[in-house]
Amino acid sequence: MTDSVISVQGISKRYRVGERERYLALRDVIARAMAAPFRKRQSREESILWALRDVSFEIKEGEVVGLIGRNGAGKSTLLKVLARITKPSQGWAEVRGRVGSLLEVGTGFHPELTGRENVFLSGAVLGMKKVEIRKKFDEIVAFAEVERFLDTPLKHYSSGMQMRLAFAVAAHLEPEILLVDEVLAVGDTEFQKKCLGKMSEVSQGGRTILFVSHQMSQIRRLCERAIWIDHGSVKMNADALGVISAYETIVARQVLEAPSKNGSVSRDVAFMGWELLVEDGQSKHVLDHFGPVSFRILIRLPKPIPKGLYNILLVDDQGRIMWHANFELSSMEAGTFECRHRLPTLPLKPGAYRWKAGVYDGHRWTDSWWAVPELVIGTKPITNTADEFQGTLNLPCETEIRELEKASKPAP
Repeated sequence: MTDSVISVQGISKRYRVGERERYLALRDVIARAMAAPFRKRQSREESILWALRDVSFEIKEGEVVGLIGRNGAGKSTLLKVLARITKPSQGWAEVRGRVGSLLEVGTGFHPELTGRENVFLSGAVLGMKKVEIRKKFDEIVAFAEVERFLDTPLKHYSSGMQMRLAFAVAAHLEPEILLVDEVLAVGDTEFQKKCLGKMSEVSQGGRTILFVSHQMSQIRRLCERAIWIDHGSVKMNADALGVISAYETIVARQVLEAPSKNGSVSRDVAFMGWELLVEDGQSKHVLDHFGPVSFRILIRLPKPIPKGLYNILLVDDQGRIMWHANFELSSMEAGTFECRHRLPTLPLKPGAYRWKAGVYDGHRWTDSWWAVPELVIGTKPITNTADEFQGTLNLPCETEIRELEKASKPAP
């Protein structure tokens, strides 16, 4: 017997361009028939858009899986199929368990009802009894931070307030499967951290999460596995660090290969990319050991630099500098160069970091270059996993406890 709670087999979703997916009344059918002779004719192939093509995967109970890909790749359509909002054109999906979905701001809420009433409505939709909802009600309200507006109709809430309440309901009313789309982007930075912490807590309770985000740092922090959707198909389905690294490498390459606005070569210093110097087959953007680290940054100089400076630093996801160095440049001719760096070790805590570099050509500094993809530290976490106890370093430490002298026994 399989332990998968989500099974997707050969899912495809087809839309006809220019049409809405809705039910038609008789008057709509008659109006469409009368207007047909006057419409510009399109071939069947031109008028059809495949949002999903032959998508298959399985998710086991308790897994936290990220969905990544460019805008329009089909991620949101896939979540709508799993949430039973949209019917697939081909294939099937089986979801075993109570599903809580957070696909769009206010999904499942009624704008005329108050915040309080919508909490109970959402709980009822999830199949919970009134007494169960009451037990969680205070936690939901405190998490959403909407106490003052509980008895205000939802239509008067800002999009951020609606999102906070919707997430609080979805996370606290204990669905067995949680589907989350890119709605956390509506909230501020502090609330995003709060939501990620809650989802991590939910996953540790054995519940399953399928999470869509364009912020790779969120996927890295939350997900063990990632599925890369590209043009409606699964391009890669593997561990999160590997999938994200491959995705960001492709994105960075496309940016570098894009022609300039006027089609000419830039006259400014150009940073062309970076990579770890590793053996073939190893990831060029994921560091998974505590040993010596070698990496290179490629730079194109459009004109000679008789005397200048090269600056590089490494920052974490909050912009804090982890490492920094300056190097003098002298007698550099025009051309493409690699700057090779060697560090004895880089024992940072697991997560995503970014290189920031710049060149002074003797007259001015270039605009700061933020490297893409990010450097991912993929070593096993040694420090405490709780945010408030995590240090900057993830440094192995040998500990020995020795008795120096025996304590004297108390007098009888």
